[in-house]
This record gives sequence, C-alpha cells and structure tokens, in this order.
Amino acid sequence: MKVSAVIVAAGKGKRMGLGKNKAFLDLEGKPLLVHTLGRWQRFSCVTDITVVAGEEELGLVKELIKQHRLSKVRHVVAGGRERQESVFYGLKALGQEPPDVVLIHDGARPFLAEGYVQQVVDAVQRYGAAILAVPVKDTIKVVDNGHIASTLDRSKLWTAQTPQGFKYALIVKAHEEARRQQREATDDAALVEAMGHAVYIVPGSEYNIKLTTPEDIDLARFILKRSEEV
Repeated sequence: MKVSAVIVAAGKGKRMGLGKNKAFLDLEGKPLLVHTLGRWQRFSCVTDITVVAGEEELGLVKELIKQHRLSKVRHVVAGGRERQESVFYGLKALGQEPPDVVLIHDGARPFLAEGYVQQVVDAVQRYGAAILAVPVKDTIKVVDNGHIASTLDRSKLWTAQTPQGFKYALIVKAHEEARRQQREATDDAALVEAMGHAVYIVPGSEYNIKLTTPEDIDLARFILKRSEEV
C-alpha cells in the first residue's frame, strides 16, 4: 500500500507576528519545517512526502531538503492564496502515481509521533477518512456582541489536529467539488463531510501542537528539551 504525505507550509503565519513564514522559524538550531519533515522522514508507513510552500520559498525549501537529507520528499510545489488551495495543488502533484492513502499535515506541527500516524492510516483503510483530534477541555461559550449567547455541550466537542487522512480519490473529489461550488472550509475533513461521507476520529495527543502564536514557541522549546519523541 502506498501512503503519501502532503505537508503544507505555504502560509504567512500572521498570528505569529514574525513578518515571515513561520516554517523557517529557528527552533533549537533548525527551521521548524525541518523538525516536521524529519519526523515524517522516519515514519516507516509513509512512502513519500510532498511539500507545499510559497512560490518565493521553493528554492529555500529544496536546499533545506538536500542539506538535511530528507530523501522521502518527492515533490516541492507552490501553494495558493489560501490553505485549501495549497492542499489541492499538493494533491494534484501526486496524480501521475496516485497513492492509496494521503495524509495531510501542517508544516507547523513538529511533534507528531509515528504511532498516531499508523492509527490514522489504519482508520482510513477501514473508513475512507480519518483525522486526529483531542477532546475539548474547557467550557466553550458562544458570544454575541460581547455577551454569552449559549454554552456548548463540551462532551461532544473535539479539537481537530493533523494529519488528516483520506483515500486519495475521495479527498481529490472533495476538493474538486468544493472548487466547483466555490465552497471554503478551514480543514480538509469538512470538505469530505460536505459530501456526506463520515470522517472517523482517532484520539490524538496534546503534544501534537501547531505553532501559531509566539507563546507556542516557548512551549515547543520545552517539548524539545523534555523529549525527542513524544
């Protein structure tokens, strides 16, 4: 079975406030993206990797891949204006030799452990679509004009993570339909859900953080010092 990973690193990271793509943030001597790709390089169930980056950063990404001997990276492609478009371009790069399963992952999530990847792959084989997610810990309020409008039932709420895994044909169809209908979503699972296909939840890890704000950098450095594999 062929399992391909699409690592998305084309965003501008505006909430990080760096003035540049956070994928190249220095984290203990290596760019954030290299930490992420290094993990995926070691995952035995993954056949190959496609990296989606900003068009002006393709050369830098290719140089980092060569420098750090990330031999599983087969494609480096330019992303689009939004994440959804970037993922679509990454998926299309796999079209000549399509995989059985594709795993879509945020380039800014560097602490994924292999066991979770295998669980997602297994779930995709059984259900066609599966994502990592963790239960919400806090009480969630719906706020309208500065006032609480309602309180959601926490027992039914989960925070979506990546990787999000799919049968290749299914996720390509979901993206193509979304493009035809000009429908946007904040993650790939939502596009599959919109077609009426159920998406299975694989319980994830609180360590599988996405670096989004400056505070996340301190947490990432703590995790790195605590353990190389979490």
